[in-house]
Amino acid sequence: MPEILQIDIAGPDRPGITMALTEVLAQYDVAVLDIGQSVIHDTLALGLLVELPDDAGGCPVFRELLFKAHELGLSLRFTPVAAADYEHWVGEQGQPRHIVTLLGRAISAEHIARVSAVVTRNDLNIEQITRLSGRISRRPEAASTGHASIQLWLKGPVPDVGALHGEFLGLGADMDLDIAIQEDDVFRRNRRLVCFDMDSTLIQTEVIDELAEAAGVRAQVAAITEAAMRGELDFSEAFRRRMALLEGMPESVLAGIAERLPITDGAERLIRTLKALGFRVAILSGGFTYFAEHLARRLGVDDVHANQLEFAGGQLTGKVSGPIVDGARKAELLRELAAHEGIRLEQVIAVGDGANDLPMLSIAGLGIAFRAKPVVKERARHAIGAVGLDGILYLLGMRDQDLAALEAAVTG
Repeated sequence: MPEILQIDIAGPDRPGITMALTEVLAQYDVAVLDIGQSVIHDTLALGLLVELPDDAGGCPVFRELLFKAHELGLSLRFTPVAAADYEHWVGEQGQPRHIVTLLGRAISAEHIARVSAVVTRNDLNIEQITRLSGRISRRPEAASTGHASIQLWLKGPVPDVGALHGEFLGLGADMDLDIAIQEDDVFRRNRRLVCFDMDSTLIQTEVIDELAEAAGVRAQVAAITEAAMRGELDFSEAFRRRMALLEGMPESVLAGIAERLPITDGAERLIRTLKALGFRVAILSGGFTYFAEHLARRLGVDDVHANQLEFAGGQLTGKVSGPIVDGARKAELLRELAAHEGIRLEQVIAVGDGANDLPMLSIAGLGIAFRAKPVVKERARHAIGAVGLDGILYLLGMRDQDLAALEAAVTG
């Protein structure tokens, strides 16, 4: 019966190692059943799972591999694999895989240890770890990107992803770290549409508060908002009452506010990158088209759906035309955009911070609560806040080196 072996190779990396070792195996018609390699700081770790034919003559193969490894400064280890163990390994293929992404300003050994402890307690195994963020210079004068991210591939069933998300959420809050868990399926690698909330997501303010400040009615607007948060008013009624307080505001005041909208850190880089990758980008906002369209022109957004302000004689009437864009409407619009693009909801990313974003976050393949209130973070499947909006690129599995090459290609 053919013999199955695992060959582990370690040592200084250099060009030609894989070629040299597999050429030896090829001389004896050795079949490669699996192969994996990683390099950390110019140190190679290469694994080969091989099957020796009955007539291979095991000793000559081992001897020649050892000679070649010595010549290249490598160490080799041979481990026999029982046929039953090999078949058990084969039978595990097709099982669900999950990816855990760590995001922060820096990632320490404590971060990794505590995340790994959660993984172990849930009877999962880490198959692979990859650094997504770029290499970090330790020179004092070197500029920092402010981002650190690693990605863990997990093997094993996850009966309750929501419970595991909650465990990671609590751990992340304790360590000022974002921890996201996703199923590693084909849809994760084929997102095509991203839908953003505007206020406190793409911009670092609530436009209605800016309008209320300019109109001198901030206290009244805040009181209505608080009543809505206590459940005394629904979203639509609260919206109408706040709008009525803005009646008579000149359009010129709105123009000044639009020019001063504070863009959230990372938003421009995120949208520029997604557009370069062929994504369609939409704003689905409970705010106003007047400001969302201004932002769309600045950022290159494709679609805008928000509340349409009414004007008369160059002043606000205190009303909006058309249906109010609340949480249910956002989810409906997301479905319509996905259908128009001919894609599944699993291929959609939705990003927001408020309770009225939860309906669209819940139906999108990747729903992200960004710098959100605790209740929203708890109910959303993914939450980030330790980094800027461009941290979402890491949730898509993108590496800094890939992003740098993409940006160079776009600008060059």
